[in-house]
Amino acid sequence: MGLPVATFKNATGLPHPGNTITMRELVALARHLYEAHPNYYPLYSQPEFEWNKILQRNKNPLIAAKIGVDGLATGFAEGFGFSVAASMQRGERRVYLAMSGLESEKERIEESRRVLDWAMTAFEKRRIFSDGETIGEASVYGGADSRVALVAGGPVDVLLPVKNSERLTARIVYKWPLNAPVAAGQQVGVVKLWNGDKLLREVPVETARAVDPGTLTSRALDALQELLFFWL
Repeated sequence: MGLPVATFKNATGLPHPGNTITMRELVALARHLYEAHPNYYPLYSQPEFEWNKILQRNKNPLIAAKIGVDGLATGFAEGFGFSVAASMQRGERRVYLAMSGLESEKERIEESRRVLDWAMTAFEKRRIFSDGETIGEASVYGGADSRVALVAGGPVDVLLPVKNSERLTARIVYKWPLNAPVAAGQQVGVVKLWNGDKLLREVPVETARAVDPGTLTSRALDALQELLFFWL
């Protein structure tokens, strides 16, 4: 799941010296819960339920605020302060938030609302590449064709500040050259998206079609070209 630091020594979430997790990992875990268990995720936004004739209220105060928050949990531990892992949905946009070290429950509520509202209003989604759109080419060694188009596996979107003055750039990174035969849909590298000097995303790129091995003559010419390249 991509949680290299996360370690759980109990199933309750109660303080334990062996429990470790980063805020980034909490966000990744929240996203995983939403995507992998859509049938159970609505339980986080349930305001209350009754069990064994005892009414249990949701302890997440952001749920009752009716601002679009639909998860997840709040916590407190001596020496670590108040914490929160939250998710919010407005329209098609979904954001996740994880914070800790807050000094009071009041600060937790106010800061969570402020950050969530900022995330929803200060950014806009921009589609960089459409599904199946050619985003570049890769050289093919020993193939019937010398180059093959590269595409992303699906639409590629990024969130940018509404008042963005930075230049958006993209760079394809792959190991040159590809060796024929090349299969269609073969992952060969990544495209890195930058906003100014800040890396936004890394998205896998794959070949748009297959490339069969070339003739003996074409392979010989490719070998000569590669030799000259390394010689120079």
